[in-house]
Parts: sequence; C-alpha cells; structure tokens
Amino acid sequence: MINSQAEPRRAYDEFSLMLDPDVYEPLPDDWLIGITDVVSSTAAIRSGRYEDVNYAGASIIAALGNAWGSFDFPFVFRGDGAAFALPASGIMAATSALRDVAGFAKADFHLDLRVGLVTVGEIRANGRDVRIARYAASENATYAMFAGGGLKWAEQQIKNGRFLVKPGRYPMRPDLTGLSCDWAPFPSQRGEILSLLVEPRDHTRPEVFAALAKRVLAVFDAAPRRSHPLAGGTVIANGNGKRVDAQGWLEVASHSDFRKFDDGLRLTLDCTADEIDRVEAILVAARARGEIDFGLHRQSHALMTCLVPSGRPDSHLHFLDGMGGGYAKAAERMEEGAFAEMVRPLAL
Repeated sequence: MINSQAEPRRAYDEFSLMLDPDVYEPLPDDWLIGITDVVSSTAAIRSGRYEDVNYAGASIIAALGNAWGSFDFPFVFRGDGAAFALPASGIMAATSALRDVAGFAKADFHLDLRVGLVTVGEIRANGRDVRIARYAASENATYAMFAGGGLKWAEQQIKNGRFLVKPGRYPMRPDLTGLSCDWAPFPSQRGEILSLLVEPRDHTRPEVFAALAKRVLAVFDAAPRRSHPLAGGTVIANGNGKRVDAQGWLEVASHSDFRKFDDGLRLTLDCTADEIDRVEAILVAARARGEIDFGLHRQSHALMTCLVPSGRPDSHLHFLDGMGGGYAKAAERMEEGAFAEMVRPLAL
C-alpha cells in the first residue's frame, strides 16, 4: 500500500470503519487505474484450474511491484483478476506490466487475461469516483480499500472493450518474484467456505449501504475468529513439505485479506449453513428494496495465494478466495440475481 502525499497516511485497524465513507480520500485526476481479469474464468475453474486462475489474477500485483521497485501502491486482489492505482509517472511501468502478465497468462496457463488502464479523471468525467482508505489487517500488513464506484465502472468499460492495453509485439516475461501458491486448499472447519460480494446500487445512499453491511458483518463477526477461513493455532504443511509453527501460522492468518471493501463488500469466510442462510435472507430483502446487488457461492475449501515482497518479508500478504469458484462464481450469481430482479416486473 502506497505512502505518498496523494494518499491517506492513517491506517484503520477496525474493519467496520471501512464502511464509513468519511475515511476515504480521493486520488488525483491524473492517477491511473489498472484492471485485469481472466476471461471465462468460471469455465476454467469448473475444469479444476482454480489455482491457475488465482495465480494469473494476482500476477499483476507482483509484476507491477517488482517493476516499479516498490509495493507501496494501492491494489486489491479479486480472485480472477486485480485492480491497482498508480501515479501518472508510472504509466510506462503499468503498461509494460499489464502487457507482460497478459502474455504470461497466455503462454504458461493458456488463459486470456484482459488488461486495461484508465485515468481517475476519465472515471470522474463519467460520474464515478476513486477514493482510497487503508486497512491495517496487522501491524505489518496494510491493504487498500476502494470506494466511489470507480473500479466497478472501469471494469465494466474494459469488459466492453474500452481502455484496453493492446498486446506488445515482443512481450517480456514478468518478474513474479515473491508470488507463490504453495498451499494446499484449506477445508472448512465450520461447515462451508463462503464467497460473498455485496454492492450498492447507484442510487443507494452510503449510510444505507453501511447500515446493511454492518448487519451482515455482525452475523459473521459473532462467530469464532470472525469467521476467518484459516484455522487459528493449527500447524500447516505447505506444498514444499515445510511446516509452519503455530505462532507463524497465526501471523500468516493475520496478514490475509479475507475481508475487503472494493466498491462493496468482498468476503471469504468459514461459516455455518445457518449463518449463510441468515445473511442471505437479509440480502434478498435488501435487493428486493432496490438497495443492492449481491452474489454468494458456497464451497468446501478456501485457497491462498501469497506475496512476499523482495526485501520486505515482514510485509507478506496472503490473498484468499474460494476453491469451488470463489469470487468469480459469486460475481456470476450477482449478475444472474440482478437480471432476475429486472425481468420480474415484466413477468408480472
């Protein structure tokens, strides 16, 4: 997470504060917003390629940080892609990194990674904004949170073919030092791993959405470890056969991004079926009132992709998603739910 004069320096260690629009500060108009996503990611996940999708999705974070020479910039992992913000001076690094990771995903994983770049000013000219806050998941791990609807708008435009970064003639292999996916999937300890997306509709007042989101979080926060999908105090072996002691594992868990605000709630949680049903009832009612769109997906395991920045091992970050479709499947179901609400009056 970046530390520049353009950004808020204070980091908040209580996640519920991320629902308060007053803690977010706007980025300058000339800053760049980059978006990546794996095309047809749900089809790749259905064929069992969930780790490939997550690795390709997180690749831009590692590639850009290594090319820029610092990981002090805002970014968010979204399962089958990522988003980031960078000062205007980083346009060459951003463009090259986007081209390189798209080439890498195609060459190594046979995945089409859609990549795009747009300025904050362009986003504001179209009625959205990009505002940033910092959430301290632990003493050494800080994540960027995004508000204002700008990332959502940019993603939609890029999916529609605008602001795409064209492939380079001679793409270089990106430097993905520090990015790994060595962990075996983590089984649910309480029933099901939930991937949940909740987004306000354009006309929904921030205070209305914040109140709803707090109701949702209250259900999950009442559970042990706030429904964290990584079991606490457990000694875990990674894919290389190495073992992490209990204290080390607690540190890994505390550095993970199981709760995010990215123009809406983005959660990966370990829940009981009853907790999920209670939250779903709250969200169905809110959607019927026209306040939100949401998508949720239940699965048996969670996945973790790790980033350990070179020279800063204490700032290791751990990106979580669900194994059985995760955020990509939740987003698909959110679109299905929104469409069903739209056509229902016509059916009547």
